[in-house]
Amino acid sequence: MRHLNKGLLSLAALPGAVFAQQATRTPDHEPALQQTRPNVVIIYADDLGFGDLGCYGAKGVKTPNVDKLAQNGLRFTNAHAVASTSTPSRYALLTGQYPWRKQGTDVAAGDAAMIVSPDQYTVADVFKDAGYTTAAFGKWHLGLEAQTGKQDWNKPISPALPDIGFDYSYIMAATADRVPCVFIENSTVANYDPTAPIYVSYIRNFEGEPTGRNNPELLYNLKSSHGHDYSIVNGIGRIGYMKGGGKALWKDENIADSITAHAVDFIEKNREKPFFMYFATNDVHVPRFPHPRFRGTSEMGLRGDAIVQFDWSVGEIVRTLEEQGLLENTIIILTSDNGPVLDDGYQDQAEELVGEHSPTGGLRGGKYSAFEGGTRVPFIVHWPATIQEAGTRDALLSQIDFLDVMASVVGVGKGKALSPDGQPEQEATWFGAEGDGRSYAIGMAQNHTLTLRTPQWKFIEPKGGATIIPWGPKIETGYSTSPQLFRRVNGEYDESVNKANEYKSVCDSISKELERIKR
Repeated sequence: MRHLNKGLLSLAALPGAVFAQQATRTPDHEPALQQTRPNVVIIYADDLGFGDLGCYGAKGVKTPNVDKLAQNGLRFTNAHAVASTSTPSRYALLTGQYPWRKQGTDVAAGDAAMIVSPDQYTVADVFKDAGYTTAAFGKWHLGLEAQTGKQDWNKPISPALPDIGFDYSYIMAATADRVPCVFIENSTVANYDPTAPIYVSYIRNFEGEPTGRNNPELLYNLKSSHGHDYSIVNGIGRIGYMKGGGKALWKDENIADSITAHAVDFIEKNREKPFFMYFATNDVHVPRFPHPRFRGTSEMGLRGDAIVQFDWSVGEIVRTLEEQGLLENTIIILTSDNGPVLDDGYQDQAEELVGEHSPTGGLRGGKYSAFEGGTRVPFIVHWPATIQEAGTRDALLSQIDFLDVMASVVGVGKGKALSPDGQPEQEATWFGAEGDGRSYAIGMAQNHTLTLRTPQWKFIEPKGGATIIPWGPKIETGYSTSPQLFRRVNGEYDESVNKANEYKSVCDSISKELERIKR
């Protein structure tokens, strides 16, 4: 177990009127946080867009369980993931460090080395220091073991989640479209089958093993549209090569059931002591292959049905908390790792059946992008014991603050920043204080183009690159060789008109501030 005084770094608050901190703790707020030790559950969806939930205006799909959390909690409309892709967003959420500060935080292969190193202080460590029991379920996608490609999946894996603060974990080694297609329970493959030893490679195939590219007739569940045509598991092509697995191989239609059942079991077993649970779903991420009982429950085919399945998982978590008498004093934070994408590698008719629904809620761009659709995500906070007035907030939020806000809630760190980039003072905003929230929020697109938002402006740095994602998804990237500046008008960043030349002094000021933060 790492201690609080190891490897901690805090950055000074940004100077200047444009970047002055807006959020402050209110006198009425502090006592409520000191009187209780709430359980904490973060529900981290995958590729769920700003417009994909009923409470955010979704069409063609109903999400009653999530909507009820929003109705009885706080729904934020200007909250952001730290990146528009999965691995860097998750890294930032768990460590409070911008992913561009550390090499190797791009979208990880299934055999990537562990990106969060054991000597880093994580949000799980925060809760361990506060006396909590900690657990992680579902998608991981942050690497395992010390060296890339050197894992022996037939033996205990180290380092793994027990080495970064989690008492219990039941996770997917990477993500559903990448091998190995097995769950890792703590440090070993769950339901390991000794008659079918596991071999994984991201370099070459194993002799005699079929692939989606050479054997498309074996893709009986989903066919590939671009990429995703290497090893075949459960009639679906994947990224990477895999041999073996046997009884340990997952069935995609059962993933949500499996991680939800393990999460429910954890809640029931730990009802007598405070716990922290990281519940990361895969439903909306490709390959979308929800359980048959969810088929046809939306008007949008498999992607819409996967959103319904996600909503069911949320309902099971909430139901269990309520049955155990824990819901009143449990903080539930529901958000997503990045914006949405329709065709991301499989022929699931997501583009053809989207209808009038806008996964981004009308925002420009999407997953991978520097535009708003890339990082603007749903963000719902539910905590009945403290949030007395439910409602909607347009304060500027960033997931980079998760570690420090949680530390402030449970009384670790005495109000000081425990991460390189987080701001514990944002706690007040997360739980209902009126105001603008953060003075700035930084996002990272797929090619490392950085964006900086203030409550009034959004800046996209000039980095260049293709204007449309080149490998398949029909998404604008927002990349340019010129600086881009957008003004917030009536609560929305107007990304239709670049104001960089009209407001050159503002553009230069924000650009310089971004460079200072990067250094």
